[in-house]
Amino acid sequence: MTRHGVRRVVPLLLGWEELPKSVSVHGAAYEERLREPVPAVLLECDGGWLLLDTGFNTALIRDPALRRRFYGSPAYQPVLPGPGEPLLEALEAVGVAIDDIRAVAVSHLHADHAGGLKHFAGKVPVHIQRAELAYGLSGQPEVERNTIYRVDFDDPRIDWRQADGDTEIAPGVTALLTAGHTPGHQSFLVDLADGGGFVFAFDAADLTENIEHERPCGTAIGVEPAATLEPILRLKRLAAERGYQLVPGHDPVAWPELMRRQTACQDSAFSRPPK
Repeated sequence: MTRHGVRRVVPLLLGWEELPKSVSVHGAAYEERLREPVPAVLLECDGGWLLLDTGFNTALIRDPALRRRFYGSPAYQPVLPGPGEPLLEALEAVGVAIDDIRAVAVSHLHADHAGGLKHFAGKVPVHIQRAELAYGLSGQPEVERNTIYRVDFDDPRIDWRQADGDTEIAPGVTALLTAGHTPGHQSFLVDLADGGGFVFAFDAADLTENIEHERPCGTAIGVEPAATLEPILRLKRLAAERGYQLVPGHDPVAWPELMRRQTACQDSAFSRPPK
């Protein structure tokens, strides 16, 4: 009997961000700085590829005037991996055409996650939590101060698919409402067709430290930082119950290691003779 679920998981690196550790871990010293990876994940599902998150909007970084406006603070600086569009380059590196992507889901609307939505406007459905989109389009001045840039996602051509809580968005992929870091942040539960799976926390838990030492997020919208611990505990429970790996969103050690292991697994699968 054919099992439904995700057949292939491909972690992507779409750049880096240089920032204080306190952005990721509540109570960390502001002077301690990290260079964190900007993540995305490709999932080969029934019906085609699903992309989780999209990286930066490169126009806001490469244009000097726009960079001064959106990234004028030296405390937080985006770093692009190459001269082109990071998402397109990452897709090319793993042999997936952008037209092969049948749907997109964004964990939340921060600039390092939603900036690549410009590639998909008018093309494929985009999954998001209703509370997240409502906050992003609310027009409140604080939204941009929280590094959510309306120019990244306020496009009438985007085919939004809005959820109110946990929702299966593809066979084997469930969006999990993990609000706190932002009003409608979502993480993702991934069930593999061959057994096993992953829980991708994204910014519900930036670092392994958030998970292993149960440290709240360093940034939160609309709640106290302590309230961001409950989503972390929920994800830990879910991963433990299923025996899945819980993957932090921006860990500078864990994310490259996941990429290395998944590449090695895929290379091994291709090297085996067909049954």
